[in-house]
Amino acid sequence: MIYLQLFISFLQVGLFSVGGGYAAMPLIQNQVVELHPWLTLQEFTDLITIAEMTPGPIAVNSATFVGIRIAGIPGAIIATLGCITPALILVSLLAYVYKKYRDISVLQNVLACLRPVVVALILGAGLSILSMVLFDGQAPTLNAVDWIGAGSFVVAFILLRKFKWNPILTMCLCGAAGLVLNLLIPAV
Repeated sequence: MIYLQLFISFLQVGLFSVGGGYAAMPLIQNQVVELHPWLTLQEFTDLITIAEMTPGPIAVNSATFVGIRIAGIPGAIIATLGCITPALILVSLLAYVYKKYRDISVLQNVLACLRPVVVALILGAGLSILSMVLFDGQAPTLNAVDWIGAGSFVVAFILLRKFKWNPILTMCLCGAAGLVLNLLIPAV
């Protein structure tokens, strides 16, 4: 039964995550945290971090990690297949349709209408994760702010946007700085 649940959950993620891995985050969160309490929100945040750091698409990495956590290697295979099956079918069909009808303006209008939706999905996922980092799942108040997490966010944002640093180097440095600061500064 768990294999069927994993397959169907990640089949839905693969089917409805238009716009790539970042757009899939809210869908994955809904499936693995809210509908099926396989992970806590903190574990989900950790999962996204690991999925971003490992090679491959975020949604597929997430499916693999959730599957292995819930049902071992067979669960990882089933969840991953569930996640990629819709893409295999849809991309094959869309490639055929696009190649045949790419010059029609209706198709261009549909694609233009999907762009804002994808941006909204990515923004929603980013704000959800930022809220988890800054407030650790608590009500957003000034006393609940994780200042080390907030500082890491600001520093990483500046390094990535202004100085165009390597994202992997930035993650490693922020992780090391966070570890040292959390060891040196006792939790209040």
